[in-house]
Amino acid sequence: MPSLQQIAIPLNEKIQKHFPLESVYKNPEAYSVFTGRNLPSFVKDWMIKCFSEHGSFDKDACAAFIEEKIPRKGSNVRRRLLHSRQPLQIFSRLIISTDLLNGKMSFSIPDLGIGKKEGIVSQGMAEHKIQRLHEGEVWGILTLTYIPPEQSSKGYVELTDFKPFEPYQVNLEYFLEARSKFSTLEWIDLLIRSMETNPDYAGDKRLFSLNKKLTYLSRLLVYVEPNLNMIELAPKGTGKSYVFNNLSKYSWTVSGGIVTRASIFYNISTRTPGIIHHYDCLALDEIETLQFAREEDILGAFKNYLENGKIVVGNYQSISDCGLMLLGNIALNSRYQPKSREFFKHLPSFFQSSALIDRIHGFIPGWVLYRFTEDLKLRGYALNSEYFAEIMHILRFENIYSEIVKDALVIPKSADTRDTKAVLKLCSAYLKLLYPHARKVTDIPAKEFEEYVFTPALRSRAIIRQQLAEMDSEYSPCMPDIRLKDW
Repeated sequence: MPSLQQIAIPLNEKIQKHFPLESVYKNPEAYSVFTGRNLPSFVKDWMIKCFSEHGSFDKDACAAFIEEKIPRKGSNVRRRLLHSRQPLQIFSRLIISTDLLNGKMSFSIPDLGIGKKEGIVSQGMAEHKIQRLHEGEVWGILTLTYIPPEQSSKGYVELTDFKPFEPYQVNLEYFLEARSKFSTLEWIDLLIRSMETNPDYAGDKRLFSLNKKLTYLSRLLVYVEPNLNMIELAPKGTGKSYVFNNLSKYSWTVSGGIVTRASIFYNISTRTPGIIHHYDCLALDEIETLQFAREEDILGAFKNYLENGKIVVGNYQSISDCGLMLLGNIALNSRYQPKSREFFKHLPSFFQSSALIDRIHGFIPGWVLYRFTEDLKLRGYALNSEYFAEIMHILRFENIYSEIVKDALVIPKSADTRDTKAVLKLCSAYLKLLYPHARKVTDIPAKEFEEYVFTPALRSRAIIRQQLAEMDSEYSPCMPDIRLKDW
């Protein structure tokens, strides 16, 4: 029998062949060049690609670029701006805010200690560049200039030029054609590789089973399906936070602390839309530690939003397609199963509302996954994280997958509407990940559709249904008899 390393070699070659410009060699040792810089994977991958040729990474050249263009946290950028009075160009993230009351756009660069009261976007910047400065976090090449107090009422840093970080112009048709060259099992492994994880891992003499792989991939569902709401409970160290902090610039994570309706949905006093307007996915991490200001108000806003994507705060109304990912820890017994039948019992009262949980489409049992170790880190080719993030972002708006799912399922007229909606959305999301090249239901082998799409989706919603019955006697633990058609 060939070794796992031998099995991986052809997939490495296949990825390079069909994604020559869009793949990158993931090597944990290479990432040491980024030590001391707060950079997500989608930025690191791009830089490794820029400084690699014929599979060889020029670590020294990359280090020199980083040293010149990416200041360390706690560096002397503020002092350089103050004393040199010359424009300074850096590569960084900034967080944009629009101040309607004062008619200006402000920014902050938390990594460099520049607060939002100190940073102002130049109104003289080209309109097409200003348009790329959407609310929230933005990455790019920034030109900063210090404006001293003698030229204004008080000193501030002005953003005088901006080039957004958009290294890929994504051709979806090219991606779909490339997908058709891989078997389903190869594609599953490619996706896991693109999550910077080794799909050939054999920890504790156990293979990374297909069930574990599909569970692992379910963390990506919220990236490809609009208004999909999920929850994962898992032991610490299984990598659930990493997926939402590093893989995509279209995700925003709130970890611990106090959550307000103003920050998430809409700030009435400043007339500013909240986080949920600007991202594909909002992850609430460490939910067992979250506190909610004016809990009844924000619970009502969440329930309304999770039902139909509508944002209603006072007289303000809007819509968003941002999905919600709830991430929390859970205690396990000696058999690595939850200690309590009630999975949400240890969570804050906010998550004890059956009406809220019913609006969550799927559950990820993170305890079936491995604790992340060094040998789970990928050493091999995968899709560049920035390219992968762009592809997932584009797939959100493709409607053909929901039509395929409807053609594949038989739904009883008596089926609960929320159960039905959840299964349809979860199946659509799995299709986008695993069979993005499919254009009709017969493009997918019926057995594969059942095993890789329908069964995982049904199982994910069934856990929510079971937990609702544990929380509230009005709920039945039984799922509707949704079945597959024959084809």
